Amino acid sequence: SDKGHDAICNFVICNDSSLRSQPIIFNPDFFVEKLRHEKPEVFTELVVSNITRLIDLPGAELAQLMGEEDPKLPGANSTASGFFRSLMSLKRKEKGVVFGSPLTEEGIAQVSQLIEYLHKNLRAEGLFRVPGNSIRQQILKDALNSGTDIDLDSGEFHSNDVATLLKVFLGELPEPLLTHKHFHAHLKIADLTLFDEKGNKTSTPDKERQIEALQLLFLILPAPNRSLLKLLLDLLYQTAKKQDKNKMSAHNLALMFAPHILWPRNVTANDLQENITKLNNGVTFMIKHSQKLFKAPAYIRECARLHYLGSRAHTSKDDLDLLTSPGSKELQPLKSQKRSRLDTCHQEETQQRTEEALKELFRHVHNMPDSAKKKKLIRQFNKHPTALTPGSDVPTSPAPRRTRSRSFSGLIKRKVLGTPVILERKSRDATPEPERVSKENVRLLQKCGSPAHMSQAKLKSLEGRKEESCRRMRARLLSKDSSSL
Repeated sequence: SDKGHDAICNFVICNDSSLRSQPIIFNPDFFVEKLRHEKPEVFTELVVSNITRLIDLPGAELAQLMGEEDPKLPGANSTASGFFRSLMSLKRKEKGVVFGSPLTEEGIAQVSQLIEYLHKNLRAEGLFRVPGNSIRQQILKDALNSGTDIDLDSGEFHSNDVATLLKVFLGELPEPLLTHKHFHAHLKIADLTLFDEKGNKTSTPDKERQIEALQLLFLILPAPNRSLLKLLLDLLYQTAKKQDKNKMSAHNLALMFAPHILWPRNVTANDLQENITKLNNGVTFMIKHSQKLFKAPAYIRECARLHYLGSRAHTSKDDLDLLTSPGSKELQPLKSQKRSRLDTCHQEETQQRTEEALKELFRHVHNMPDSAKKKKLIRQFNKHPTALTPGSDVPTSPAPRRTRSRSFSGLIKRKVLGTPVILERKSRDATPEPERVSKENVRLLQKCGSPAHMSQAKLKSLEGRKEESCRRMRARLLSKDSSSL
């Protein structure tokens, strides 16, 4: 019978044997991406509310981050160095299909050829610092703009040509890769530092909060910017790993790229003044921790998942304020409370999936052609004089006019085949009647999707209910035997 249950459960869960043998690919950010594309306003509010929990953004800077106001950037009202700003602005007006144009998927596809080539040539000393040949760079630039096929492995181009051209592409974008409206947020993230035991701010960076803040900020980047940023930071991370050959550390690479991906356009070093060190250190941090920055924080994943799958437990807005710095000992109880609430949501959702699996299981058996196997499975269902599944808290009201079957089979029939079931809402003062669950039923439900990690206390409770069920069955059987005699 156990083998039969396994076969049926496998059929219900996946009726294609060829697919069952394939590995399951699970994307932990699936619901995050789904929420981003389908409900961008809800997604942005969720992410930004947590960004403002980590960093202090005044009203104007928050409005700029949300795109409600134009960014107010350094040097915007300054007349100093006007000649250099005009010169840089004129350079960017020479737009091509790829270079100098707003970032598009087509442009990323073209530039990704440069990144792919550089991944294979990371040992060149002074990579990204030593300029390439200007003539070869112009030939390569024209080819990328025109969409001509390029064979970078032919030996015609040097790795320094390709590396310099990648910087040129980033520098000619109408706005930096990390966008103007995120500029002030990056300055605030660089200021996140730890506190000492007395609550005073120290000069030690709070790396965990910085990583979390960057994860959130990257989530609300435009999709093309986020895609190219990931490709770029992966490249720079791998370049820094080979600094013993190319002499380019993460900090050296940040000095080369910060002006192109983070500095506002048409500004000079004088405009940024004391912020230059902060911005360079920020890019250095991104390179070093790039492998962690493109994963959504755990609480964002959970909120996105609950948004689509639903839960009987209502998550308040305060519940989103999760995952603070591990160094804050006084906030640890809040973490454990949130974790227990999420566990409760998970158990209730698993309960719902179990009920759906049981419905599908019975529907499949009921629709099978009449055969000895079908009768055997029906008899197996009738062996379980239980109600619902472990942990269920929805009682059914007693039928006043007729005796309703309390068997496992009868209950599923009523749920699946449409027999009216009157549900009563539990009053606040009423205590639900304990449900009886047999040991065999627990085993069947676990195979069809119930939690395998049931606590010892719950198992003992189920055993107690099972014994009570057995006593009642023996009493009924004895009464039938005595009447027949």
